[in-house]
Amino acid sequence: MAALHGFRMAFPTNLDQDAPDERTRPAETGWAYERIVIGGGTLLAVLLLWEAYGRSGLIDPLFISSPTRVAQAGFGLLQDNEFWNDLRVSGTEFLFGYGLAVAIAIPLGLAIGLSRRLQYMLSPFVDTLNAVPRVTLLPLIVIWSGIGIWSKVVVVFLGAVIPILINTQSGVKVSEARFIRLARSFSASRFKIFSSIILPGTVPFVFTGLKYGAGRALLGVVVGELYASTAGIGHMIAAAGNTFQTDLVFFGVLIFMLAGLIVVALLDRLEQRFERWRPDVH
Repeated sequence: MAALHGFRMAFPTNLDQDAPDERTRPAETGWAYERIVIGGGTLLAVLLLWEAYGRSGLIDPLFISSPTRVAQAGFGLLQDNEFWNDLRVSGTEFLFGYGLAVAIAIPLGLAIGLSRRLQYMLSPFVDTLNAVPRVTLLPLIVIWSGIGIWSKVVVVFLGAVIPILINTQSGVKVSEARFIRLARSFSASRFKIFSSIILPGTVPFVFTGLKYGAGRALLGVVVGELYASTAGIGHMIAAAGNTFQTDLVFFGVLIFMLAGLIVVALLDRLEQRFERWRPDVH
């Protein structure tokens, strides 16, 4: 019992931690407000400058368009059922490929980080896939999977799985050895060490990999649909570019940009919940 009490004192759980200091909340609120004001003001200034430059006649609108023209083109697309089908196809490709990458990369990254022999076995393949641009595999993927949705799912998966896996593995590797030695001195089991020290310490690395992997996954959707597809937002962008519809191209880019921002924002919120779960080790 004394050893268990000592271990709990050294590695407190979320229930053992004090509540956040209320005095820090006004400062955090002020920083958030300042971030919104500065970021929003900068974005508004850029949009106004773009609109003024687009209307100045200094350059053909065919090449640069303007925010109002992009908004008008987007509003027209929202009335088109084909656009919603393209959005559904791209969303399905992203969710399937990214979800599969997360389901495989996180457990495998943890296993590789914990097992030196497994690392020796799989590192050559991981390093090879990390070094080879996934775009170069597109012709083979299309040959194997066709131009339907599954070829894009494979591209998305390959783009996301390596960053998530490598970051997860790195998080396990940088676990504090002194904390592990301290836990062992209290006769903590391997599972207890993993769940109380290694896994919580890996959380920031996992979410870094998830965010980076989400960007690579969206890139996979775009590249896959630009290369070979019959539907999707990337296909819409390619068709608009071939017909010099710059407004539609910008609107398609805007959709991917918003999708990336939404995914990162959701991951940030989820990471905050895990941060409260992590033990506060001093």
